[in-house]
Amino acid sequence: MSQSSRQSTNQARSLIVTLAPWLFVLLWSTGFIGARLGLPYIEPFTFLAIRFVIAASLLTLLALLLRTPWPHGIAALGRIGVAGLLLHAGYLGGVFFAIDHGMPAGVSALVVSLQPILTAVIAQVILGERIGTRQWLGLGLGLLGVVMVISEKLAFGGAIPLITASSMVGVSIALFSTTLGTIYQKRHGEQMPLLSGTALQYVAAALIMAPLSLFTESRQIAWTPQLLFALAWLVLVLSLGAILLLLLLLRFNSTARVASLFYLVPPSTAIQAYLIFGEALGPLALLGLIVASVGVALVVIQRN
Repeated sequence: MSQSSRQSTNQARSLIVTLAPWLFVLLWSTGFIGARLGLPYIEPFTFLAIRFVIAASLLTLLALLLRTPWPHGIAALGRIGVAGLLLHAGYLGGVFFAIDHGMPAGVSALVVSLQPILTAVIAQVILGERIGTRQWLGLGLGLLGVVMVISEKLAFGGAIPLITASSMVGVSIALFSTTLGTIYQKRHGEQMPLLSGTALQYVAAALIMAPLSLFTESRQIAWTPQLLFALAWLVLVLSLGAILLLLLLLRFNSTARVASLFYLVPPSTAIQAYLIFGEALGPLALLGLIVASVGVALVVIQRN
């Protein structure tokens, strides 16, 4: 390879590395909008069971066409299953349940964006990683910002949907699942074949969502254009595009660096929710978003 060709390849690779995190944030934030768009016509666990089955089928077909290797051994399959349950079933199940029970898409995104804070705390307790004063200040501001947003939602009704206890339980499950799933995937998923391994993760998630749908929901579906669009978007853009991008980012970056990207999701989701659904945030919530963003900056700057 000539020097000019090598330089062009390096430049292209550098551009991809630079753009990948921003593309991930943009794609990931649309997941909350897709859930909000489709859930009026289908129950959350039924929605996810269908989504996981389609995503697993498409990835399996792609893996077979490209002749990618498949994981072998009970231990490897077990690790893939655990990651799938946390990253997909626990996380998405909690988010969809919360939104279906009235939590605005922007608020659910904001609560789940506490993942980097939770990751830092777990890393200190379990892994012995030191958290400096600047980081602790950022953690506190991030929590304060979320409390301000949620307080406004709890205090004022009217056109703004109230946050219920059940929706808070759902989004809390999502928060802990995505935190533990990200850490687990980073520690145990480095050697996982990307396409076939992700397909098996969706199989594991579907095996949880299907019984939940069967025993807790009516499974009544209104096949409207909005639902079909939401399902296609969530499968192709989120379950395939964004998830594969997340796994690639985890493979080549530290867990903390990847987790910090979730701080950028709430502003993106809030803008989209405002433009599409008119989900406005009041003065206290907007101030909370600013406070949380300052906290985010302190944590990220310290880590970088």
